[in-house]
Amino acid sequence: MWLKDTNPEERRVLGAAFAGYGVDAFDYMVYTFIIPTLVVVWGLTKVEAGNIATAALVTSAVGGWAAGILADRYGRVLVLQGTVAWFTLFTVLSGFTQSYEQLLFTRAMQGFGFGGEWSVGSVLIAEAIQARYRGKAVGLVQSSWAVGWACAAIAFWAVFALAEPALAWRVLFWLGALPAILIVWIRRSIADPEVYRETRAAMRRVGDAGNFLDIFSRDLVGRTALASLLATGMQGGYYAVTTWLPTYLKTERNLSVLNTSGYLLILILGSFLGYLTSAWLSDRIGRRKGFILFGFCAGILVLAYTLIPVTDAMMLVLGFPLGFFLSGVFSGMGAFLAELFPSRVRGSAQGFCYNFGRAVGAICPALVGHLSGSLTLGFAIGVVAGAAYCLVIVAAFLLPETVGRDLDTQGEPARRDQAAAA
Repeated sequence: MWLKDTNPEERRVLGAAFAGYGVDAFDYMVYTFIIPTLVVVWGLTKVEAGNIATAALVTSAVGGWAAGILADRYGRVLVLQGTVAWFTLFTVLSGFTQSYEQLLFTRAMQGFGFGGEWSVGSVLIAEAIQARYRGKAVGLVQSSWAVGWACAAIAFWAVFALAEPALAWRVLFWLGALPAILIVWIRRSIADPEVYRETRAAMRRVGDAGNFLDIFSRDLVGRTALASLLATGMQGGYYAVTTWLPTYLKTERNLSVLNTSGYLLILILGSFLGYLTSAWLSDRIGRRKGFILFGFCAGILVLAYTLIPVTDAMMLVLGFPLGFFLSGVFSGMGAFLAELFPSRVRGSAQGFCYNFGRAVGAICPALVGHLSGSLTLGFAIGVVAGAAYCLVIVAAFLLPETVGRDLDTQGEPARRDQAAAA
């Protein structure tokens, strides 16, 4: 109901960011579904599959930080359009690859745009929405990951039902191009937020070009470090589970492709509702308590799900809460990072912290692949993800609460300098 209190510009920004992040999710999650097919068609090993996933996440970390820096200098909307075009191009090219090495390259290149889209889009939505609805708005946009994930699952089932596996996996990559054309068109009607334009104008008046290294200054370095660890735990746990879950269900649970897709849709529904519920809670009880609650529950569920013997029926029941908490922990992140840092370095800080977490967390899929050589795949997933969620709880406990903070009243250095000059 809070959407009724937003103005048309805010709703356009919400719609554009929601659709963009959904396309991002589709392009990333498609790969997780085709790993078992590539194992058969190409003889891809688990280590090679993990390396491809990790390569995309590592480059997405670099792309996310770079996009944040560029967004502070050239504007949120312009850089956002570039990131969408970039990851769309290399998703399509992935469908033409003929070897492990080629796919490794295209997925690594796709990662640059994949990381940049979230970094810039989350800053844009946080700056464009009223403070009292910021957590809900960013969480709503975050929920589009579940929508993109669901579209990938449905497309996987439909394409593999109509085409041979050797062709079907390529078609899935090619489908990643279709929605991005619409997203680029929509974003042409979105302007940079007022708080960004005012900050840049104030900086120009005092000759301040800005420096992304300010996030490591004495005043901000502590927040930068802790926020980076928070992002590391979230993404390490999430990627360890979602990268390997389809393979785990098929190889160790012996589920068919149809049952795997059906089960994942239940997991995705839980994820979607988890995003929305966590977004509401982040505005209601605060960002930190929300992270701690969802991180703790996600860790417990992952351990129970992968380390304790359960029947298929029990596993189906656990799928909904697993998706609910595994994804819900992310909802407050975009608003929290925006509130932690001043506008002059907000894009750089958000890009660095979230994507530092992505780069370090990207080790987790490869680590699971390596550990599965001596352990069962389920046990490897449980150990890695459980440790990651412990890190979420510790980092959230040490960070300050920011809920309700006005982004345009944080004592921008450029404005202080302007006032002193006057």
